[in-house]
Amino acid sequence: MRLPGTDVDVDFVEVVSGDQRINVAVAGDGPLIVFVHGWPELWYSWRHQLAHFAARGHRAAALDVRGYGGSSKPTEIEAYRLSELCADVAEVAAALQDAPAIVVGHDWGAPIAWNTARLHPDRVRAVAGLSVPYRPVGPRSPIELWRELYAGRFFYQLYFQEPGVAEAELAGDPARSLRMIYRSIGGDGTGGFGPPDKPADARLLDGIPDPGDPPPWMTDDDLAVYVDAFRSGGWTGPLNRYRAQAFDADELGTRPDPELAQPAAFIAGERDPVRRFVPGIDVYAMAGDFCADFRGTTIVPGAGHWVQQEAPAAINAALDRFLDGL
Repeated sequence: MRLPGTDVDVDFVEVVSGDQRINVAVAGDGPLIVFVHGWPELWYSWRHQLAHFAARGHRAAALDVRGYGGSSKPTEIEAYRLSELCADVAEVAAALQDAPAIVVGHDWGAPIAWNTARLHPDRVRAVAGLSVPYRPVGPRSPIELWRELYAGRFFYQLYFQEPGVAEAELAGDPARSLRMIYRSIGGDGTGGFGPPDKPADARLLDGIPDPGDPPPWMTDDDLAVYVDAFRSGGWTGPLNRYRAQAFDADELGTRPDPELAQPAAFIAGERDPVRRFVPGIDVYAMAGDFCADFRGTTIVPGAGHWVQQEAPAAINAALDRFLDGL
């Protein structure tokens, strides 16, 4: 497959991780960078980075996280624990290069990248996270915190907890669902999944305007890649990541040595709503708190949550600076 607007081709390889099979898009040759996407995305979310870093002399690889795209889609919630997803990334890195890799993640891919560095330090040379800074998994599930902070109000992660509910809403019209999700928390969107006073019993898309078209940083053909994948693969696997957080707390919450040793960097959009998930606190200001070798934060002006797609040149430049300093 040729990446759109470039002369860079990607090949697809399948990596076996336990009893799961992980689909990986690979471009270029050289030192390995592994890119990990978030919700609700695909390897394709890294198309701009694959082209850039392949041209820069890297072997650039972007996987479909389990539950997505061409990868295995187990139905059990436990299969989406961070430890399982990190093991997938470590297997991909080991399959593509003997030496440790650079790992970069966005959205849920960021905690997966951070924790792959923590749980599989022999496979990760350096790590960067986009949109979600590193915080060690604690003994208390984040869902309990969200229930306290958003009591009586809508919060999407709480809405996702009951199996089948969000699936039914989002699968009804995947094209509409995806364009509304992408547009609402992008840099030119509303800044969230509905108004601040959205009631707790609302659905995800309630109160979000339907733009009718993809956001400006995505073509109709780009959107079709995602629509086709979610229409065929469904939403249960992607949503189960949110439901598995209690398992993470039980499994990793008391694990010693939470600080990351590898060189680390954080990148995010100025208008990303993740920044204000905890009312009154800018979580981006604390991005390096648990990184022993933190190389800095880059905030991209005007960008929202889908930062590597909204502002690919700025993201590629920030990653270039990080890599050049290694």
